[in-house]
Amino acid sequence: MSLSDRWRNIRPEALYHPRTAGRLIRMVGLTLEAVGLDVRVGDRCRVERQQGGDIEAEVVGFDDQRVFLMPIEQVDGLRPGSKVWPLNGAADVPVGFSLLGRVLDGAGRPLDSKGPLVDIEHGHLQGRPINPLHRAPIREPLDVGIRAINSLLTVGRGQRIGLFAGSGVGKSVLLGMMTRFTTADVIVVGLIGERGREVKEFIDEILGPEGLTRAVVVASPADDSPLMRLRAAAYCTSIAEFFRDQGQNVLLLMDSLTRYAQAQREIALAVGEPPATKGYPPSVFNKLPKLVERTGNGQEGGGSITAFYTVLSEGDDMQDPIADASRAILDGHIVLSRRLAEEGHYPAIDVEASVSRVMPQIVDDSWLQKAQLCKRLMSHHRQNQDLISVGAYQPGSDQVLDVAIERLPRIKAMLRQGLKEGSSIKESMAALNELFPSPDKRG
Repeated sequence: MSLSDRWRNIRPEALYHPRTAGRLIRMVGLTLEAVGLDVRVGDRCRVERQQGGDIEAEVVGFDDQRVFLMPIEQVDGLRPGSKVWPLNGAADVPVGFSLLGRVLDGAGRPLDSKGPLVDIEHGHLQGRPINPLHRAPIREPLDVGIRAINSLLTVGRGQRIGLFAGSGVGKSVLLGMMTRFTTADVIVVGLIGERGREVKEFIDEILGPEGLTRAVVVASPADDSPLMRLRAAAYCTSIAEFFRDQGQNVLLLMDSLTRYAQAQREIALAVGEPPATKGYPPSVFNKLPKLVERTGNGQEGGGSITAFYTVLSEGDDMQDPIADASRAILDGHIVLSRRLAEEGHYPAIDVEASVSRVMPQIVDDSWLQKAQLCKRLMSHHRQNQDLISVGAYQPGSDQVLDVAIERLPRIKAMLRQGLKEGSSIKESMAALNELFPSPDKRG
């Protein structure tokens, strides 16, 4: 009989002690199994390590008397029979205005060299749902400083929107631009599952000292445990909720929602949940809306959380399960095109494939008509690109296409924007009005 089988045959009551609470009986992959614990799903525990320095773990499931734990740190030094203690205050995390300018990990511990946190308050990691009938409607546009978004894909204050792209097309750069130029009281940045090099690069070069002064950064790089990555996403949302409850207008930037889903997939598969859609268990699609729905407007007269979530499209496949599920729960999507990036067109926003679902409610009819006309001309030009390229198109054959050919260079010039160049809503509208001085009824 193996050691794990001998532990499994011992009655849990024999292992229980009022002070030690429970013992570790098995470890498979990243999952720990313990008996003798009186805990609930979501509770934290402390696991004894042989060489000292206990490991923190969270209860992620149970089977009869066996409790499944997922550690948030490295698991070296564990052995069969290691003591397991339940911890109190499982859902409490540090929040408050003193976090501005700080860089934290998923557990709220400082990663920068600015000393311990002071004057903090405590928030709930999982948040508390808002009655949908009590939420303030989205009524006003939010200036994000990006001309293509302000003019053609206008974002509302309190909207949740996705940035869909493959790797290396400028997601992080676009997030950094919005961090610097968006008119928000507070900015919360969640770097979930990114490479460690990119975390420092984003903070030092893209965000910069000026952007960091009104921001809180929560970073959980790719080498963190899946539980820590999940916590980091929930934690930065908790920070945003705190500021919203204080009446602040918050910009939440999370990079990326896909890494959050992959972390949940790792945990779910480790505890035995069967895979469903392309290897993703059902719990992944249950957790996504729970995270996203915590953002948005608060109650009437209160603050707001405008959230941008990056969604990685593996192989530029926009029908990836996570991309498809994200489109269904978000209030719009902005697609970044590899083709545009290869052409040197930055930001590489594919205006035709992108949509802001709240734009019709927050802009006037003239603005909306000009934005729709611009997208229509771009689409019509793309559909006839082959004819134009080989010289087979005869001017005068299609009035809409004639207008598209004449205005496309100016449209592209308007949509390009430098890394350090901001464009307010007023300036973006002036650029759109210059392209279309009056409503064009010919198309």
